[in-house]
Amino acid sequence: MDTLELLLSATPKLPEKQIKLKRLSKECNGEVIFNLRALTYNRVAELKEAHAGADLEVHIMLAGVISPDLKSEELKRKYNAVTPAEMIKNMLLPGEIEDISREIEKLSGYRITTVEEIKKK
Repeated sequence: MDTLELLLSATPKLPEKQIKLKRLSKECNGEVIFNLRALTYNRVAELKEAHAGADLEVHIMLAGVISPDLKSEELKRKYNAVTPAEMIKNMLLPGEIEDISREIEKLSGYRITTVEEIKKK
């Protein structure tokens, strides 16, 4: 099959993965697991435009964490927050926010090598 046929036959889906938050797992006496999903190019562009320099990592998290529901009213009440972004900043340490955001970026093809050169034989 040539490349065009391969692309036409493919059913691509966004990569997903699970991560465990060490500190919260210890504090909660149970595994605190976040399910992450890659973001599309258009979604990343929207986030960069809307939040350039201001809490971009937090908004990447809000877009890329598929569970738990970070927009949950219960979580906002628990962490004394009006918005989901404020809740994340109250719940997590700055380094945790950055690490989770980076994991979503990696799933989305950033911060990794996504191509390789083909050597001529």
